[in-house]
Amino acid sequence: MTQHKLTLSVQHADRRLATVISRTDIRRWVRAAQFAAAELAVRFVGEDEGRRLNRDYRGKDYATNVLTFAYNEADQHSQDDIVRADIVLCVDVVLREAAQQALPVIRHAAHLVVHGVLHAQGYDHEADDEAAEMEALEAEILAGLGMAPP
Repeated sequence: MTQHKLTLSVQHADRRLATVISRTDIRRWVRAAQFAAAELAVRFVGEDEGRRLNRDYRGKDYATNVLTFAYNEADQHSQDDIVRADIVLCVDVVLREAAQQALPVIRHAAHLVVHGVLHAQGYDHEADDEAAEMEALEAEILAGLGMAPP
């Protein structure tokens, strides 16, 4: 398996998960879903910032679990382009969803990071066939990490 170059920044605007999820965890999750060289920032934010970003960039006035801002929309199967993206996780939503689904927070966060990395590489779930492909890939990646599928 080829290990592609990765430049990773981890930011904690909201620090509630900073002691629960390590940079090593995040790097491992990103690596598992990474199919090309990448420059990524993973940022943990509170509900206000999450809501503002979702409203300003997606027109949806609520905080969502993960947002991906892909800056070069590289072809998802290209090995030549460097993927550049910010992946934003809203801590309030992550905690709430993990509790509702009776999942460990670290397991839910892993799924959301993998989801965001796939989005950064051009995968989407707007159409049913795209959603099925992305969900199958997520399940495969999470299984490779020793985690049950979402």
